[in-house]
Amino acid sequence: MKKFNPVVWFEIYVNDMDRATTFYETVLQIKFEEMSDTSNEMMQMKGFPSDMENYGAAGALVKMEAIQPSANGSLVYFGCEDCKVLENRAVENGAETIQSKMAIGEHGFISIIKDTEGNSIGFHSLN
Repeated sequence: MKKFNPVVWFEIYVNDMDRATTFYETVLQIKFEEMSDTSNEMMQMKGFPSDMENYGAAGALVKMEAIQPSANGSLVYFGCEDCKVLENRAVENGAETIQSKMAIGEHGFISIIKDTEGNSIGFHSLN
């Protein structure tokens, strides 16, 4: 039986798409791709840059009236070279630190922050 990573997509819910886009583009140093269907005014989506042929899951920022951001839901970890660098960059751009960089044994290090929308997200690094 072929093994695979079970997460194939994630969504981070937002109240203010412009604020969230600016925050994530600045902290992760990426550019989002527009994904919204202009005929659907009930939902806005901006996709994280992705390559479906490579390791990892793709995802999007999503603004929907029916779903509100929360720090109490699932936690998405973004991989990076040093999670303390992204933790600091996030705080400089309006985030709050929930858990500063800490060791997780042989698996490296993590940081957890609350983004500008109120979601908890994590950063993971081996250094």
